[in-house]
Amino acid sequence: MKEPMFLRLRKRLAVKPEALITMGDVCQIYWNGEREEAIKRMPIYRVKPEDGNLIIIDIMQVIQRLRSAYPEVELDIQGAPQLIVEVLNPRKNANPVLVVLVWILLFVGSGLAIMNFHTDVSMLQVHQRIYTLITGLESKQPLWLQIPYSIGIGMGMILFFNHIFKKKINEEPSPLEVELFMYQQSLDQYYLQHENKENQRTKP
Repeated sequence: MKEPMFLRLRKRLAVKPEALITMGDVCQIYWNGEREEAIKRMPIYRVKPEDGNLIIIDIMQVIQRLRSAYPEVELDIQGAPQLIVEVLNPRKNANPVLVVLVWILLFVGSGLAIMNFHTDVSMLQVHQRIYTLITGLESKQPLWLQIPYSIGIGMGMILFFNHIFKKKINEEPSPLEVELFMYQQSLDQYYLQHENKENQRTKP
């Protein structure tokens, strides 16, 4: 009885421009040890400049390539039917002036958003009322409430996003990371649906 070849297509691959994509790059392969390494080195696609930043490799391309070399092999295919290949083009260095302008814009915008929220909910009056209830005195600027509250906002944002600059507090993903992950999944589904030419066929 011949041993089947087990293969699982990877979900995503990052390569350099004009790279040669091999069978071992696009899928995990398990077969007998002697031929397995040779199959992993088998070329399947050469990245071309006109391909852009994304390439879709379909499982049918993999099967066709394997059948051409091993027509009698029994294939046991698992995993996703398509693979997204991201071409990593050289990135331009960020313009320091533009970075500073964006940082100022985000800083001022977030500050205005917080201040507008506090104005809408009358946060100053709430602090004044709490101060009066606790101390029995009236104060237009209850700083011993406002200062800890302001520090708490910053600490709360750090805990919420689970980051201090580039360092994570713990291994749990932040809500922003979860949203970015879901966005990336939706984006990948769009690419798989619209960039795969095998899924598009126009009958003359």
